[in-house]
Amino acid sequence: MKLKGKVALVTGGGTGMGRAICLKFASEGAGVAVNYSKSQKQAEEVAEAARQLGVPALAIKADVSQNQEARRLVDETVAKLGRLDILVNNAGWTRPVTHRELEGLTEEILERTWAVNVKGPLYCVRAAIPHMVKAGGGAIVNITSIAAFQGAGSSVIYCGSKAALGAITKSLARAFAKDNIRVNAIAPGFVDTHFVDWPPEVLEKNIKTSPMGRIPTVDDIANAALFLACEATGITAQTVFVDCGVTALQPVV
Repeated sequence: MKLKGKVALVTGGGTGMGRAICLKFASEGAGVAVNYSKSQKQAEEVAEAARQLGVPALAIKADVSQNQEARRLVDETVAKLGRLDILVNNAGWTRPVTHRELEGLTEEILERTWAVNVKGPLYCVRAAIPHMVKAGGGAIVNITSIAAFQGAGSSVIYCGSKAALGAITKSLARAFAKDNIRVNAIAPGFVDTHFVDWPPEVLEKNIKTSPMGRIPTVDDIANAALFLACEATGITAQTVFVDCGVTALQPVV
């Protein structure tokens, strides 16, 4: 097992990509802390499924956009699972607002998007770093989005928040490389996780325009997270695109 004896904390781990990452890590021997803010039932189900794989696991409620909540989340993970080797900042938030509809970006949308997508990962990293330094190293994986590179997505502020997280990823990688802490990012393409309630025609369009003829699955994201967490031992400050080739292979006109 690739992660035997390790412990991973996955924010937003009860559903979608977070769920797949938790179970992928558990299948490779890692104990997992499944963070959630609202999806208690789903998070507890993920933790139970991980325990059925023979690893310690627990669900922990915390709003990572709040500094003290993020610190408590990390401290509880270490207290109950004994250590922290991997942090996956997967929790995210958005509300669809057409990019030309700038007046639709209410203060609530602006503040909540930035708080969850930018402050949340930074709060969790800040709490996790001392534990990783003490352990002699660790791996951090931030979930960004191809929206940061394309300028297209659920809203302007969502694109901006994911671009900011990409820059934070590189800054953290530089700051803690000598502590054997690798910091990388995954930029998923369109993944049908119900994170955004897109109409069916959006799904169809993404499949049609994909070079691979399909959209990424949650398992595709989990496989990339596993690679960055344990196999990419010489890789840091990188963003891995998991978008079935959409960004790199845009149509030539």
